[in-house]
Amino acid sequence: MAELITMLTWNDVTVPNAKEVFLSAADAPCKHWGFKIEGTTPESFADLAATMKEHGKEVYIEVLAMSEEDCIKAAEQCIAGGAQHMLGTPYYPSVQKMLDEAGVTYSPFPALDPDSRMRKPIPEVVDCAMGFEEAGCDGFTISAYRYLGGEPEELLRALDDATKMPFRIAGSVNSYERLDFCKSLKNLAGFTIGGAFFENKFGETFAENVTTVCEYLAK
Repeated sequence: MAELITMLTWNDVTVPNAKEVFLSAADAPCKHWGFKIEGTTPESFADLAATMKEHGKEVYIEVLAMSEEDCIKAAEQCIAGGAQHMLGTPYYPSVQKMLDEAGVTYSPFPALDPDSRMRKPIPEVVDCAMGFEEAGCDGFTISAYRYLGGEPEELLRALDDATKMPFRIAGSVNSYERLDFCKSLKNLAGFTIGGAFFENKFGETFAENVTTVCEYLAK
């Protein structure tokens, strides 16, 4: 079953009061929580990750860096700050090696263009994702609802049919229709929601938003 990864981010930046927001919703039935390096300091990053783990949560960091140098720096911060899962970056063997040695899972983005957008035809995206499987990655992450090369659902279905490894959707799952589609994908391990919760798409409070989606997924 696809699981929710609650992101304490809005417009691709960790919100300034992320720890307070987390604590307000820590009792919601969501085990998977995350944020981005943007909007944090090394100290606040480590504190937020530690607070999540103290409450029995798994910690995910979505990384938007593109160059190998920046991705290595992001991996170093994830390791030092206590993250358990790193989502994103183009695939780099050097990043995979660092994270594997530290016991942090790595799920990169397939088929990104240099400007970080995804425009390549669906077969090329699928081939790239299957390459991650051959390389021994833990999974892959796909910004499917921001895909510029075709229909997001067609892309997701093709990936779900072609690959056996778990994958996650990053961003823009902001409606019950999209939740239903996520539930239909057999290899989808999870998906992130951040902005939709801060915009109260699924409830009146942050905790209510998280609880509503978790309960909907369990139906």
